[in-house]
Amino acid sequence: MRVVVAPDSFGGTLTATAAAEAIATGWRRTAPDDELRLLPLADGGTGFVEVLHAARGGEWHELEVTGPFGDPVQARWLRIEDTAYLESAAACGLHLVPRERRVPEVARTVTSRGVGELIADAREAGVDVVVVGLGGSATTDGGAGMLAALGAVPVDADGAPLSGGGASLARCARLDGAPELGVRLVAAADVDNPLLGQHGAAAVFGPQKGADDAAVAELDTALARFADVLTAAFGVDVRDEPGAGAAGGLGAALLALGARRVSGAGLVRDLVGLDTELDKAQLAVTGEGSFDWQSLRGKLITAVARGAADRGLPCIVLAGQVSVGRREAAAVGVDAAFGVAEHAGSVEASMADPAGTLAALAEHVARQWSKS
Repeated sequence: MRVVVAPDSFGGTLTATAAAEAIATGWRRTAPDDELRLLPLADGGTGFVEVLHAARGGEWHELEVTGPFGDPVQARWLRIEDTAYLESAAACGLHLVPRERRVPEVARTVTSRGVGELIADAREAGVDVVVVGLGGSATTDGGAGMLAALGAVPVDADGAPLSGGGASLARCARLDGAPELGVRLVAAADVDNPLLGQHGAAAVFGPQKGADDAAVAELDTALARFADVLTAAFGVDVRDEPGAGAAGGLGAALLALGARRVSGAGLVRDLVGLDTELDKAQLAVTGEGSFDWQSLRGKLITAVARGAADRGLPCIVLAGQVSVGRREAAAVGVDAAFGVAEHAGSVEASMADPAGTLAALAEHVARQWSKS
């Protein structure tokens, strides 16, 4: 039996490659004769560029950029022919913010400036296209920091540059200067959320970055103001566009700059040859840290499941935790979903040995799903 093992990363515990290897380890204990094709994937968030490099090669470009707190961090982008691939999380990712600092005040002030510096470096290297993977960010600044790094500085009514972070955008009067681009932009979004409202950047993703109810309301109001500024500067209102809320509103700024939005999961699916592998398989196994309602809004699991469904293949999910009901899962092509935490007995037990508990779950699931 040929099985495609195509997971995303498991939050901050396992990379996509480590997750695929753990699943394969457990699966082989039960079904050693199965032919496993490991295909680590990403949907635009953390691990996006590493997955592409593993599948396609390319040339790494490393540099120091502004991190989420304004301090320098090391980041890199990948060149494949005349296209640069980078991920916003490299410069302003949530993994760069220790858990003890994920508090409301920090959520109000972290910046996306480093993303603009990565784009500028790729531009200076002479690429034609820059693909920005969106997801896993610590910011909710609507891409204001990114724009400042590209030459369009958010200022207040007196012309003073704003401090970094989303909260200061409530005082934004205009953008001072025009962004220097010279490249075509592509926004690889892992979600289709709009910028504002109950499904927007602040309300949906703010709490995981440390925002409480008051901070969420403040950030949403500030982003609404910034949306007006973007409209005045670029002549297009992107606040309701799918993906505008991705990566703390970075999607909105990229769309305002004329970026073409694509599905991050769909882009990776094409570049790593997922469809070719599914054509030869009898089962697809995918997964991520949390299989929840956000997973159903254009993230990687849906891309794998739909690809499998197109071929009449069953698709199962192994996730750290599962909160999606069977009916909702079936609607996107998932035949069954299994949680590591439930199998291990608790979240704490699963987190104590992420690879080992995922392998144990895969060993258990293979008893039900392998036909060897």
